[in-house]
Amino acid sequence: MTSELLDRALVEEATKKSGLIWVQGAPAPGGDPEGTPTRALWHVWHEGAVCVVGDGPGEQPLPGLTDGGDAVVTVRSKDKGGRIVSWPATVTELAPGSPEWEGAVAELKGKRLNARDGEQMPERWRRECRVLRLEPRGTTVPLPQGSLAAPPAPTPATTRRPVPAALPRLLLRKRR
Repeated sequence: MTSELLDRALVEEATKKSGLIWVQGAPAPGGDPEGTPTRALWHVWHEGAVCVVGDGPGEQPLPGLTDGGDAVVTVRSKDKGGRIVSWPATVTELAPGSPEWEGAVAELKGKRLNARDGEQMPERWRRECRVLRLEPRGTTVPLPQGSLAAPPAPTPATTRRPVPAALPRLLLRKRR
């Protein structure tokens, strides 16, 4: 019982203080037994669980996270960036407009950076996104070994564009 309480306290404190968590959803039926790729997600700790919003335009993807499914959450140190703790979670999708959804969205709204629609954001989330609750289950699991480095997920986003024709002249011209 004591180790379970210590695990719970470690999970809560580490997750509250971390700005990012890494989440791996459970494998799909008949899919890869390793599960879905691990994703870095921004989150809030609210009422004993992690809350995340995503799967809508301009929001983070939540692949492999299904209502009633399982996930493994790995928490990093905010100071050093190293892994602190990993824990199993049960995923619950909050129904838009429910009291749980409203409470989670109020917390998430305060933490959302660079929102394009400000005060209209909760309404957009209600229409276009999913709000998930990842509740800790059981005791912690061993931390993953190795670097876990992986190529970035495919995306239509790009930062590569042709160099403007005038740029070399501007960079190489002598200052007067």
